[in-house]
Amino acid sequence: MEPLTSIDRLSLNTMTTDRWTLQEAVDGCARAGIGWIAPWRNRVAEAGLKQSGKMIRDAGLRVSSLCRGGMFPAGTAAERAARIEDNRRAIEEAAELGAEVLVLVCGPSSDKDIGEARKQVLDGIEQLVPYAREHGVKLGIEPLHPMYAAERSVIVKLSQANTMAEQLNVPDVGVVVDVFHLWWDPDLYTEIARAGERILGFHVNDWLVPVPDMLMGRGMMGDGVIELRKIRHAVEAAGYKGPIEVEIFNRRISDQPGDETLEQMKNRYLEHV
Repeated sequence: MEPLTSIDRLSLNTMTTDRWTLQEAVDGCARAGIGWIAPWRNRVAEAGLKQSGKMIRDAGLRVSSLCRGGMFPAGTAAERAARIEDNRRAIEEAAELGAEVLVLVCGPSSDKDIGEARKQVLDGIEQLVPYAREHGVKLGIEPLHPMYAAERSVIVKLSQANTMAEQLNVPDVGVVVDVFHLWWDPDLYTEIARAGERILGFHVNDWLVPVPDMLMGRGMMGDGVIELRKIRHAVEAAGYKGPIEVEIFNRRISDQPGDETLEQMKNRYLEHV
């Protein structure tokens, strides 16, 4: 399997350098020669939406995605409507930043009825499609690891995300492949091929052994057990040629100097992805 030979597709997801402000992350990418950035909405809110877009454009960066929308299930119709409205604001933010994709972390069940929660996810995404289309933004369903089902997402397998995208059957909705969440699935390569051109994003990191923390325990590429290059080749064979985001939730990594993290990130990306 051929290694990557340049960082042209490399994108910094701002969670990786979580201690940095958006301005610091933008400046760091510019210094490191990284041409893509994937901001989280909290960092955009801190800087201001208009200013965020300006600083990114002024630095010559492109936005691979905005994270995150979703969180659809709720106990009442009013709560569900409020979450749809927040997702509309996220779509507007993505459009202003020039992000083609809004990543959807779909949300947990509001009670013990996980089946109903999944119906609410599908319904919520369907409601957003016309607004997303109007703004030129695609909706990327990101399945999370099953350990997050109770608090972050009832969509835990790529097969579920694929089925939802197929049911909606519109070019505005696809899936996001994050290796941390999906590497363990025996059907992964079949489902990547099934996703095909519906793949809207590819996130890399690694699975450490033992996992030091349920949320903040992701590793730098090469420090864990994931077959990163094999998965990357499968995603590319399915048709995805877009940016590759490094998204690492790890307090030790985000606490170290950001420029050091970016240099390590570039080297590990070329060596392992």
